[in-house]
Amino acid sequence: LFIYVGGESDKWVSDTLGEARNSDMKVISLMNVLGESVKEEEIKEGMQAEEDEHSDEPEYDEHVWLSVKNAELFCGSICETLSDIDPENADKYRTNLESYKAELSALDREYQDMIGSKTEKTVLFGDRFPFRYFADAYGLDYYAAFPGCSSESEASAKTLSFLIDKINEEQIPVVFHTELSNEKMTDCICEATGAKKLLLHSCHNVSKDDFENGATYLSLMEQNVAALKEALN
Repeated sequence: LFIYVGGESDKWVSDTLGEARNSDMKVISLMNVLGESVKEEEIKEGMQAEEDEHSDEPEYDEHVWLSVKNAELFCGSICETLSDIDPENADKYRTNLESYKAELSALDREYQDMIGSKTEKTVLFGDRFPFRYFADAYGLDYYAAFPGCSSESEASAKTLSFLIDKINEEQIPVVFHTELSNEKMTDCICEATGAKKLLLHSCHNVSKDDFENGATYLSLMEQNVAALKEALN
């Protein structure tokens, strides 16, 4: 079984699979599992778009796992495919699936209850914004320096000024960054506004320490609950 996300970042996959010698291999693209629910990248007010855009085709947001309900859907697809490959253990896969889905559902309710109790539901990122699926799932609005799949890392003075003004105008208390970013933009915005810097983990990369400490999707998404509690009024 070969599982990949899909989208622009995984263009290498088709060539690699073409060279595969295992004719019995099953393949799952998470974006294909979502089908028409895949979302295009969004360019919000004040956001710095890619400087070099040659294609007229839409660019899709690849961070599909950040919707907890999407994660449930992916787990179901993986379970059924594993059961087809290994029918002797199908019952075990399905039992594990139901157990994990219960944990995902509990996490989803935790997010709904926490975010639903807040009056102001705007977050601000001095970074890329890979949380489009997450924001749509829980009714969050956002400002950010770049869209989620951007290759840019240095924001223009105009973008920084816009984000600083938004914090001051809307009294946004927290500036988020994602894991393993250089945090320069976030630091600059925090210094200019007095806002607090916090991590909102995209579950895209983990540090060596996170890995050795047994970080999981659930544990990282639980950390995000605490961060959002502090960021939302």
